[in-house]
Amino acid sequence: MKLLRVSVVALASLSASFAVQAQTVDEIVNKHIEAIGGKDKINAMKSLRIEADMEVMGNQATSTTTVLYGKGSLSEIDFGGQKIVNCITADKGGWSINPMAGQVTAEPMPEEQAKLGKSQLYPGGALLDYATKGNKVELAGQEDVNGVKAWKLKVTTKEGGNLSFYIDPTTYYVVKTVSKISAGGQEMEQGVTFSDYKKTDYGFVTPYTSSIELPQGMTLNVTVKKVEVNKEIDTKIFDKP
Repeated sequence: MKLLRVSVVALASLSASFAVQAQTVDEIVNKHIEAIGGKDKINAMKSLRIEADMEVMGNQATSTTTVLYGKGSLSEIDFGGQKIVNCITADKGGWSINPMAGQVTAEPMPEEQAKLGKSQLYPGGALLDYATKGNKVELAGQEDVNGVKAWKLKVTTKEGGNLSFYIDPTTYYVVKTVSKISAGGQEMEQGVTFSDYKKTDYGFVTPYTSSIELPQGMTLNVTVKKVEVNKEIDTKIFDKP
């Protein structure tokens, strides 16, 4: 009987710890969503267009990213006249063009890459209304990110993508993401750090500076120049040429 009572207490304590963790995850996510504009405002976003400058190893480029929420995302990077294009759609997977890798015509994007990118097709990404979207979020403690003891949230998306969000416990902005990607038949992790958050005229808060970790120790630095919310977007731009 004593052993039974101990087992019941242990089970109750374990259940309570899971409940606390679930509440903690939701608290962190909710504070993050509130920090970047609030659930209602973010859900009212129909489109997002970002123009930015890029730099890698002294080479300059310009980029434009256009997202029509629920439909598609198109990013174009112009390196001295050579344009790299990546497109992800909600219902047709993705496609890409990369003349710098000898790919001068549009080709299907690897399925894993397209799945991972689908989270950006919805306002608030993988975290907003994560359960409704079929995503799972787990609190994995705290880790140091450039001197910030950030909350680490591990996300498994409905499509099977795996990524981690590191959230500043003071501002509740995302300071870093790490995603698992496949390149050249090998699986690797790609990190992106974010800073210089600013509020747009619409009231949406987004980072204006980011650094993307590339293979062979290179870093792609991105500086946002212009952000437009709810601009009219023609869905034809997502059609594979």
